[in-house]
Amino acid sequence: MKRRNFIKDNLMLSGALSIGTTGLFAQNSIIKDANPKTGSVFNLNYAPHLGMFKESAGDEPVDQLNFMADIGFTAFEDNGMKGRTKSLQEQMASTMAKRGISMGVFVAHEISWDKPNLTSGDSSLRDKFLKEIEESVEVAKRVNAKWMTVVPGHVDLKLRNGYQTANVVETLKRACSILEPHGLTMVLEPLNFRDHPGLFLTDSPQAYEICKAVNSPSCKILFDIYHQQIQEGNLIPNIDKSWDEIAYFQVGDNPGRKEPTTGEINYKNVFKHIHSKEFQGIVGMEHGNSRPGKDGEQAVIEAYKQSDSF
Repeated sequence: MKRRNFIKDNLMLSGALSIGTTGLFAQNSIIKDANPKTGSVFNLNYAPHLGMFKESAGDEPVDQLNFMADIGFTAFEDNGMKGRTKSLQEQMASTMAKRGISMGVFVAHEISWDKPNLTSGDSSLRDKFLKEIEESVEVAKRVNAKWMTVVPGHVDLKLRNGYQTANVVETLKRACSILEPHGLTMVLEPLNFRDHPGLFLTDSPQAYEICKAVNSPSCKILFDIYHQQIQEGNLIPNIDKSWDEIAYFQVGDNPGRKEPTTGEINYKNVFKHIHSKEFQGIVGMEHGNSRPGKDGEQAVIEAYKQSDSF
């Protein structure tokens, strides 16, 4: 039975679709016909996060996941997954498996926002990072994740850039030896200078260079469109130049880091371009809602319907 018909039938019976303990769930007006070729509601695998739809779905993570699935989202990401209890991780993984949701990224390690980490070449910091990667392998297995986010940390002002790059590459190569046997991939996320001043990894060409030097399927790029619009612009050409090293995308409009259509980025064109390149991965919705409450959550859904209409 098609998702649209299923929801319509249930709405006629109860006036709302309820899952577990939540009240009003997906309204028929927010469902879009599935693509007859793919069976998906959207052309790309957009991934919301916890809290994005809590006014509609309630506070419980499992209920929020069910709501996302009812809307038609086929992926989910959770930066904080590693810090959740094992039992909750298992509950969320079970729900995602039942509802056909793919797990996106989670943050693999403690990020140093204001001091050198992988850039310094310090052996104790390197060992700490590699231990965290080993721990993240177990989390990834538990929640059926394929990708984990890595940020090399702050610049080391005592070292020239070339030495810092060599230190980062060496550490990432060692991390790959941990990840490769499990088929897992760390994705390096360049971050913009305005929101995260002083970080080492900022540009897509820089991330591309590092991935080429590491030379492993377990080290790729997380191309965050919000960050790269601020940092370098020229989005589609930079996506094309970096394409063979990009494994994951994230989204946020600029200014404001809210849903598509609220800022200057032409997400309809960007999404269409990514889709035209037959991208099968996940596009993380790493942004806030521009408006509060259920109306704001509805606005997020409508923004993705509009930006995905190609």
